Amino acid sequence: MTRIGMFFLGGMVALAIAAGAPKGEGPGGRGFEFGGLSPHDKPALAKDDAEKRALGALDEMTKGKWFLNITTREGRFLRQITEAIGAKRVVEIGTSSGYSTIWLALGVRGSGGRVITHDVDVKILEIARENFKKAGVEDLISVVEGDAHETIKKLEGPIDLLFLDAEKKGYLDYLEKLLPLVRPGGLILGHDMNGTMPDPRYIEAITTNPNLDSSFILMETYGISFTVKKR
Repeated sequence: MTRIGMFFLGGMVALAIAAGAPKGEGPGGRGFEFGGLSPHDKPALAKDDAEKRALGALDEMTKGKWFLNITTREGRFLRQITEAIGAKRVVEIGTSSGYSTIWLALGVRGSGGRVITHDVDVKILEIARENFKKAGVEDLISVVEGDAHETIKKLEGPIDLLFLDAEKKGYLDYLEKLLPLVRPGGLILGHDMNGTMPDPRYIEAITTNPNLDSSFILMETYGISFTVKKR
């Protein structure tokens, strides 16, 4: 693992920098700020016009209907870790309206990589595609329509980062089918790990496999399982 990869493993929570976002309802009905601001946090800064466009589109998305998306804080984390490991091939299961996908796309810009995102809901994918265009990242994203349990069978490796954010009972099947394609040192991130949301079978799978090393981060909101496939 590279030094920057080790650094991220050692301080994931510190790197989950927040940005402003609307208030929402958290796991178990607990209210929380979608941004999760601390006294030290500042909004994400754009280094160029393309990034400014994408960040503007993301901000607008937080003001509309919140389609089962991740929080802004989680989105920034996804972008940071994707960019830090130099991911070129990112697979997302569960596009929704594309909020997380855009953050991931920002993470692969520098590496010349691509995000392959899967969703079964054709109508919401129309919304996602419009959001990708508004953000100016549509050239970094491949959208796969259909039942992901079937469509992922066509994927090829290596996968640098796998992000699971679909139906929780499906996580184990996604893991079993895609783990062989995740490169050694690659990451598997699972959203919605808080409260009663995660499937206990998935938790068991990522915490008892000696070839995986898992921890749980950002548990003050929806929570993410952070799993490294050992080299």
